[in-house]
Amino acid sequence: MKITTLGAAGGEVTGSAYLVQTKSASVLVDCGMFQGGQHADELNRTALPVQGLDAVLITHGHLDHTGRLPLLAKANYAGPVFATQATIEMSALIVRDSAHIQAGDIERLNRKRERAGDPPLEPLYTPAHAEAIISQFKPVPYRQVITVVPGIQAIWTEAGHMLGSASIQLIVDDDGKTKRIVFSGDLGPKNAPILKDYEPFAEADMVFLESTYGDRDHQPLDETVAEFDNIVKNAVNTGGKILVPTFAVGRAQLLMLLLSQMFRSNMVRPFPIFLDSPMAISATEIYRHHHELFDVETLKYIAQKPEEGDLQTLKTCVTAEDSKKINDQPGPCLVMAGAGMCNAGRILHHLKANLWKPETHVVIVGYQSAESLGRRLVNGEKIVSIFGEKIAVKAQVHTLGGFSAHAGQTDLLAWFGAIAPSRPRVVLTHGENPQREILAKLIDQQYQLKPQLPELNEVIEL
Repeated sequence: MKITTLGAAGGEVTGSAYLVQTKSASVLVDCGMFQGGQHADELNRTALPVQGLDAVLITHGHLDHTGRLPLLAKANYAGPVFATQATIEMSALIVRDSAHIQAGDIERLNRKRERAGDPPLEPLYTPAHAEAIISQFKPVPYRQVITVVPGIQAIWTEAGHMLGSASIQLIVDDDGKTKRIVFSGDLGPKNAPILKDYEPFAEADMVFLESTYGDRDHQPLDETVAEFDNIVKNAVNTGGKILVPTFAVGRAQLLMLLLSQMFRSNMVRPFPIFLDSPMAISATEIYRHHHELFDVETLKYIAQKPEEGDLQTLKTCVTAEDSKKINDQPGPCLVMAGAGMCNAGRILHHLKANLWKPETHVVIVGYQSAESLGRRLVNGEKIVSIFGEKIAVKAQVHTLGGFSAHAGQTDLLAWFGAIAPSRPRVVLTHGENPQREILAKLIDQQYQLKPQLPELNEVIEL
């Protein structure tokens, strides 16, 4: 059996994709888009191995795990794409948005190229390619053995990372031998609000483990919530705007829950909140249709009173005109807008209009990839470029790592600890090199298992 790392390897965090090949079958686990950095577009345009591909399995809906799926349809892949029901709904939302953004970006670029006398470029894929692959999704239940292709079965279990997220175990019959390969997908922190905790597997011959935060733990959630509360109270008292670059799935819903709790407890008087992200608005509706995936505490909270009742001052901004009107809104107010890494989307307009104002608060609530604008703000750069214009950073920038949807070091080791007694080979991916090197050292020390740190497109034999 051969497994090729087609993404999230060699110190790369995005682009998750693993090609599993046996003598009789070929399946792809995840098919994510590379994000951030100048090399991302080139990597995304690298041909995927569609010939002979029997099935695709998806761990969860985030773009860095689903964003290249339409390329399979573009290359005439017509087979099934297996995922949990909530992941299907989230993936459809996310790849449609990706195709729409690319169509707009390429149209603007080609207008410039036409004026310069250059030939037009094609988008990575079109909305038609997105719709084609969406039609090939097949829902799977949690914790049941599913035959995805003769000789390969799969089990999805809760990963606690986002709505519908899962870790996947493959049970592979290859040349008369049965092997189990586990892909962690992205793991969520234990005891996080809204979602249930991850459910680790107990047995594997090989484990592909994410290592995004393999070097550290996040700030405890209660401390992070207290810090967020203080930022909000300070902004309310000083009349400042709070800008939150928000991942549309997960972070937006968590922040709305926290604001609901603040208003319900009378911690602050209600103030204007803008959900300036059509995708986050749609994702919130999907959340409301999947209460079966919520944890007990969240179910109790919304049973007392739906959070919408606390958020009477929340305005959803669907159109660009809705978004532009926020510029006329005085503080205090809070704006949640994508993209979460400040590498695109409406948040860029809000940052351009407000970063240079000392009363502005920018709250970073998730992972920021290398070279992204979000990472530059986290690193404390005093001048940044937005739409080609230099903008002074005088706003207060807060980094709240405790809101991360990724497991920290302790939770990663706890998840792996459940499977370690089966003595699997360990492969660390989905992490920058310093992070996965530290996690590898800890796994070696605690379990006497020496993890592999593969490069991009490396072939691993089992």
